[in-house]
Amino acid sequence: CQEKKADIAIVQAELDEIDNRPARAAENYEAWELDVLIDHIVGVHHVYIKKSNPTIKEFVNRVKLVHGMNKPNVSEISDRFDALATELEQHLHKEEQILFPYIKQMVQAKKMGTSISAPFGTVQNPINMMLAEHDSAGNELEALQQLTEDYVPPKGACATHKVSYGQLKEFADDLMQHIHLENNILFPKALALEKELSEMG
Repeated sequence: CQEKKADIAIVQAELDEIDNRPARAAENYEAWELDVLIDHIVGVHHVYIKKSNPTIKEFVNRVKLVHGMNKPNVSEISDRFDALATELEQHLHKEEQILFPYIKQMVQAKKMGTSISAPFGTVQNPINMMLAEHDSAGNELEALQQLTEDYVPPKGACATHKVSYGQLKEFADDLMQHIHLENNILFPKALALEKELSEMG
């Protein structure tokens, strides 16, 4: 709150309001098994990124070509999104090929009552890497939010410009939910499961 110059009382009141809302069963991610949560993250959020990346790139690059000379921020928006998209493609690949399969193996090991050892020492190692990459993606989102002035197109913006800002906003909202599910639910539970399995073994 200090860093963002936000009123802590207002933020706390908003958080309390969220806590007091009745949660729909479908949104109670805390109760989901880790393999189910992983399938949800991949099937919803990873698929969304893979589908939307090329479309958003095309729109922001088109805006850059048309307006880049007069509005330098649109060039930076395009360049930053291109870099973020490339970063995320590599990030998703690492999660899908290394971290997520291992977490699923831990879930199976617990069900079967068997032991398992991580090829990377401990699940903490790839999680640390994913957390650092999430921080980097979050910083890029923050920069995009500032460059677009909260995704509000400038007065007189053409249709392509407006659509690109709308797409960026949707992308940012989805990515924040995606990061929340991993950082605050999946990763802590995976670490707890690894600890539980090591105590069993």
